[in-house]
Amino acid sequence: MRATRAVVLAAGEGTRMRSPRPKPLHLLCGRPMVSFVLDALNDVQATFVVVGHGATWVEKELRERHGDALSFVEQTEQLGTGHAVATALPAILDEAGDADIDVVILPGDTPLLRRATLAELVTRHQESQAAMTVLSAVLEDPSGYGRIVRDRDGRVTGIVEERDASAEERQIHEVNTSVMVVRGALLGPGLRRVGRQNAQHEYYLTDLVAVLHEAGHATAAVVVDDALEVMGVNDRSQLAAAEREMRRRINERWM
Repeated sequence: MRATRAVVLAAGEGTRMRSPRPKPLHLLCGRPMVSFVLDALNDVQATFVVVGHGATWVEKELRERHGDALSFVEQTEQLGTGHAVATALPAILDEAGDADIDVVILPGDTPLLRRATLAELVTRHQESQAAMTVLSAVLEDPSGYGRIVRDRDGRVTGIVEERDASAEERQIHEVNTSVMVVRGALLGPGLRRVGRQNAQHEYYLTDLVAVLHEAGHATAAVVVDDALEVMGVNDRSQLAAAEREMRRRINERWM
């Protein structure tokens, strides 16, 4: 089994929260929601948190709660998720040295993701020898999500963001959750080939799937059993829904 490192993307401003508090620090059951994401990474050898908006505030609060187990990298310009990972990559590779690693990448706003789900994703990725494995979900209403594109044989060939999707691609119900694992040796070369020719003019991390596939590498997706686990929290309504689910889990554990 290859060693693993993790990147948590926590640089977003979270304007839909309508709050001066940085998005990752919004409270869920009395804790910053990104803390639950970090808890799911306990099996990872080292975790790097990409910060941006409110960087000092985020780093201070997370150090107080998680100690020196975390490393922080600041993304001074928010040029997309691909750019965020590229910003963290030198620190990751420096820490790993000559080790052959896999890099787990996930957003800081998925507090319901379970440790067991993440562990299963890493296991399936390593057993399949894929270059990149994405955690996907099948939704009745996929509106707003990037779609997983597969060929006729069911192999993953790319992810297309909804803004850039064709009418046919928008009919796809398998979506990207923004949780993925990538071979460390391929991450840098792949990201250097990701452009920003898209509706947002940003470097999409999701474009890495097509880049690696076109280079002849195997790319895969693992469908999560419970789509609620990968619900992103982008506004107060979603935060309230995530809190209800977390309280239900806590109550269930005590029964």
